[in-house]
Amino acid sequence: MDLFTMSMEDKLKKEAPLADRLRPESIEEFVGQEHILGEGKFLNRAIKADRINSMIFYGPPGTGKTTLAMIIANQTKMRFEKLSAVTAGVKDIREVVARAEENLKLRGKKTILFVDEIHRFNKSQQDALLPFVERGIIILIGATTENPYFEVNKALLSRAMVLLLHPLERRNLEQLLDRALKDKEKGLGDYKVKLADDARDYLLSIAQGDGRILLNSIEIGVLSTEPGEDGTRVIDLEGIKESIQVKTAKYDKGGDEHYDTISAFIKSMRGSDPDATLYYLAKMINAGEDPIFIARRIIIAASEDVGNADPQALQIATAALQAVHAIGMPEGRIILSQAALYVATAPKSNRAYLGIDKALSDIRNNEIGAVPLHLKDAHYGGAKALGHGKTYLYPHDYPGGHVEQAYLPEGMEDKVYYEPTDHGYEKRIKDGMKKKR
Repeated sequence: MDLFTMSMEDKLKKEAPLADRLRPESIEEFVGQEHILGEGKFLNRAIKADRINSMIFYGPPGTGKTTLAMIIANQTKMRFEKLSAVTAGVKDIREVVARAEENLKLRGKKTILFVDEIHRFNKSQQDALLPFVERGIIILIGATTENPYFEVNKALLSRAMVLLLHPLERRNLEQLLDRALKDKEKGLGDYKVKLADDARDYLLSIAQGDGRILLNSIEIGVLSTEPGEDGTRVIDLEGIKESIQVKTAKYDKGGDEHYDTISAFIKSMRGSDPDATLYYLAKMINAGEDPIFIARRIIIAASEDVGNADPQALQIATAALQAVHAIGMPEGRIILSQAALYVATAPKSNRAYLGIDKALSDIRNNEIGAVPLHLKDAHYGGAKALGHGKTYLYPHDYPGGHVEQAYLPEGMEDKVYYEPTDHGYEKRIKDGMKKKR
């Protein structure tokens, strides 16, 4: 490296964002993820023993995926190569592999290849890695915010351990914040800063477990606040809010947050919690989720989880879909809210859902019985000669519109698929069926 390059690198390092300057270089400095990096835990042991196998770090932004890869690079005896899946192609992979093979032959050292945002590699790029991971020429460490079980090839995934990283806990964020404000070499320790308690609480909350958001926000807050006469930079709640500007819900319409949030929404309606139902509905609306998609899920819940306990739930949910389609957003949010709340607060029964699945199971797994002769179609020439409908009893000719006769195939007369609950309107159905049965 020449003097000009060294000067540039030094300048870039000094002017790097706070989150990069404070990046820990050892396990001891790392904050959070104690479930895999705490004393005696798997990754802690693997790093200290210099026995790293292929793995994929999966977790939300700002939880330390790249930092962990760099710590492994610092604390193991293997060579370290890094690629970004955003910019790298198959050619770059082949070049890294060529260097890894040469290094293994000449020095007997394996190479760790860190691939940031590995979910952005397409199938051919992932396939290009597979034989070299399998042969042990490279140790793959991937980092991804997307579920690797959906985004990474099964063959590659079977050769790598998936390690889940959690959002940082509040105590972890407090450690980072204190370190940032006190560290004079890499942090903001040279500034005289007074952070108001409510501003501190807001910052810790708004970061949502993301260390990068926390550090970037406090850096902007400190650097953009004018010092007072005594040199103190007083950062109040408004100052922190202006440093963050907007709280954005973490929500990717094509990723885990999409599936996790809609799952929580449906389960909140099923669990009869109207407040949680509105919370997850608001999260989806704020993230720009398709309102028709939401309305369809409300319809499913109205039938699957409410069913005949309140038959009107399905009507309201279906009407909501039509209304949202006709009116659109933002007014559609009110219609979605009304329908979701109706389903959430309605009496619950899943017996329609259980009943059809039980019947389908019999159809698919058992011998299909013949339609009883008296129920067969008798409206075509020759049907009567075959005995179709001959002994059929017309229910409306009998008191109460009901008469006993066999409807299920022979041998299945005692089968019961629908068993109403005692909830809501379904209790009336149950009582009526008891009389008939």
